[in-house]
Amino acid sequence: MEETETEVEAILERVREGDEQASAELLDYLYPLVRKIVWRRCPVEMSEEDLTQEVFIRIFKTLNQFSGKGRFRHWASRIAVNTCITHLIKCRRRRQELRKSDLPLEQQDILEHTVADERSEAPDRKVASLDLMETLLAFLPPKDRLILEMRELERKSFREIGLLTNLSEVNVRVRALRAKAKLRTYWKELQESEKR
Repeated sequence: MEETETEVEAILERVREGDEQASAELLDYLYPLVRKIVWRRCPVEMSEEDLTQEVFIRIFKTLNQFSGKGRFRHWASRIAVNTCITHLIKCRRRRQELRKSDLPLEQQDILEHTVADERSEAPDRKVASLDLMETLLAFLPPKDRLILEMRELERKSFREIGLLTNLSEVNVRVRALRAKAKLRTYWKELQESEKR
């Protein structure tokens, strides 16, 4: 359902008054937005459903903090993004060093053969390539990973990313460049890990 801001305000008022039907309407309204954010940023170690549920719990718990000065969808998006960042940080702390031998065989094979290899067109190799990229992204600091995913995969502008992450546009640009450099470093480390 695509409500106007006035209709959303009416739903929010009913939710604050304890109307369960309004809560269900708000959940239906936000679900596609929250699900999309969680789907792109959910740590591998966590269930997307659990993280989605946690985002909604935080939204409903902090609903009284929404001032109404901005758009509600933007406010809810920031809660979803920040919840994902929190979990990415927790999962990153548990990770150790990156070694080729720790990767599944399909990802090791991708690492050994360049993208120019004609076998890379096979569907199973494309999936393994995506999995390898996800593995490398997981080693980035959560905000850097988030910025890179928004910029490269979702094609968001630096300004849009800045609004969602509460960073300046210049800071977003710098972090994106540094994140790409870190990915190149991780790639080299993986290639050289078997030589040690």
